[in-house]
Amino acid sequence: MTQKHFISWLVMALLCLPVFAQIQEPVKFKTELKTLSANEAEIIFSGAVENGWHIYSTDLPEGGPISATFNIDKIEGAEVVGKLMPRGKEIEKMDPIFEMKVRYFEKQATFVQKIKLTGGDYKIVGYLEYGACNDENCLPPTSVDFAFTGKAAGNASAAAETATTETAATEAAADTTQAVPAAAVVTGTADYWAPVITELGSYGENINNESHTWIYIFFTGMLGGLLALFTPCVWPIIPMTVSFFLKRTKDKKKGIRDAFTYGASIVVIYVGLGLIITGIWGANALNSLSTNAIFNIFFCLMLVVFAASFFGAFEITLPSRWSNAIDSKAEQTTGLLSIFLMAFTLSLVSFSCTGPIIGFLLVEVSSTGSYLAPAIGMLGFAIALALPFTLFALFPSWLKSMPKSGGWMNVIKVTLGFLELAFALKFLSVADLAYGWRILDRETFLALWIVIFALLGMYLLGKIKFPHDDDDNKVSVTRFFLAMFSLAFAVYMIPGLWGAPLKAVSAFAPPMQTQDFNLYKNEVHAKFNDFDAGMEYARQNGKPVMIDFTGYGCVNCRKMELSVWTDPKVSQLLNDDYVLITLYVDEKTKLPEPIRITENGQERTLRTIGDKWSYLQRTKFGANAQPFYVLIDNEGKPLNKSYSYDEDIQKYIDFLETGLKNYKK
Repeated sequence: MTQKHFISWLVMALLCLPVFAQIQEPVKFKTELKTLSANEAEIIFSGAVENGWHIYSTDLPEGGPISATFNIDKIEGAEVVGKLMPRGKEIEKMDPIFEMKVRYFEKQATFVQKIKLTGGDYKIVGYLEYGACNDENCLPPTSVDFAFTGKAAGNASAAAETATTETAATEAAADTTQAVPAAAVVTGTADYWAPVITELGSYGENINNESHTWIYIFFTGMLGGLLALFTPCVWPIIPMTVSFFLKRTKDKKKGIRDAFTYGASIVVIYVGLGLIITGIWGANALNSLSTNAIFNIFFCLMLVVFAASFFGAFEITLPSRWSNAIDSKAEQTTGLLSIFLMAFTLSLVSFSCTGPIIGFLLVEVSSTGSYLAPAIGMLGFAIALALPFTLFALFPSWLKSMPKSGGWMNVIKVTLGFLELAFALKFLSVADLAYGWRILDRETFLALWIVIFALLGMYLLGKIKFPHDDDDNKVSVTRFFLAMFSLAFAVYMIPGLWGAPLKAVSAFAPPMQTQDFNLYKNEVHAKFNDFDAGMEYARQNGKPVMIDFTGYGCVNCRKMELSVWTDPKVSQLLNDDYVLITLYVDEKTKLPEPIRITENGQERTLRTIGDKWSYLQRTKFGANAQPFYVLIDNEGKPLNKSYSYDEDIQKYIDFLETGLKNYKK
């Protein structure tokens, strides 16, 4: 093969990577028929589940996620005994979207069905059906087909008989380039069902939730560092430290170099803290903690304590002997070690101000599941904290214009206390939703936030005093504007008590369905639930199409509908400019007759309407998870990249408007 041909093949392979990346295979099942006696046997389904995914258990309430079920197509010489039984570590949790307790398995799932062998030859053909989800997507109802044949030993002692098959945990494990065209096996128009995987991939990877990118984490950490910088624990130390470095030596360059070393030491200390925390807990453990109800209750209480400290009720400090010991060691040493120990002393003595900010930052970034996220957050925090020490060392004259310490620093502390009190409610809300207490429904949460930000506004106007505030009755222009913003924010949230969406707080407030009193109605309903009928209507009316691949048991599909589709601009685009076709991949209505198809060299059976739509999603678009939104023209060609779970409303509007623009070209 020539170098030119090799490069061409390599480029094509790289272009195809985003396409195949959309097919998700989070689980692998192993099926086994195990004879227990001459006339008893068990069919055992053992599933290995990837981290972050879970499989729902059996017999979940009506209207909830997809339960695991045992289904028979053909049975001879045997009888099914009882129900499908789950085995292993089953997790039970209150689901706020479905408003019910659900049970599921992580990492490993086992289901067992008892069978009675009636004697002679037997044949058992059927499938296990189950649902699997992670924090962003759900897979369609997935079938694990099995077929066992053999001969029962009658009353004689039966030898252990085992049959094993392996199958991917998703029907979408297919290489779609080898799939039979959909139009060849199901009723539909061939042009509409023709695969467009390559064309869709040419627009780029699908849009999904990337709220915690490394840049976002870095700048969040930097913002936390800037806030910590202006607290009474840090700000007064800056001029003393810079003057110390400049006066300790006659060589000005060495003084500047020492100040740089001091700043770099601060960065090393805090980044090291981030790496140590990740090393101890692990990225996955941090992610699990961020969604754990007990941990969220603990963190809520911790933030309340920190807020009380900022209000002046008490001081939270590390043991004084720690800082004294480090300070004494710094005086006894010289060179880089001395400077490093001085930076470490700063970290200890400023803990009462920086500790709450660092704790909040680490919890926020822990949900990324990335090993580097805490370290990147701490890098941003440390750079913001260390920057003034190096800048003032480079430009000592700036020290003269530096604001003097005073009551304004306590104002910053108290303001941070109000903010921590508000965020404490966010963590309490996670626990409330997990346990289904319903003590912090959406309107209760908003009422408390309205009170908190109204009180913050009153404080900034000088109407409320705390123990460490001075007696100056004058209000600076900066405080006045901050008070105005705080009071305006409180007024902005008031309509939310009656059901207004409040996009600015949707990421913090409980879901809309927890609201008991809701006057806001701006719902979007699909024009069609049938692909072919919807496409024909779009062709006759000259409109583009949005296909919404969803599921009755898809949690994040409901979140998108509640938080994004209710936006006036989004609902206007969907209702007026597109033909919305919603296809439920877990629709249980039976097809007139089962259809056998071949994917990736394996035969599969389409039994329900949901199977048909799931097959369409895989073969036409090369994806298998929900929610999945795709824009096409009325001939079935894509108009933009696909969109998955991401509650960013502006991003969703851009997605829809780009599709319209491409359609009108």
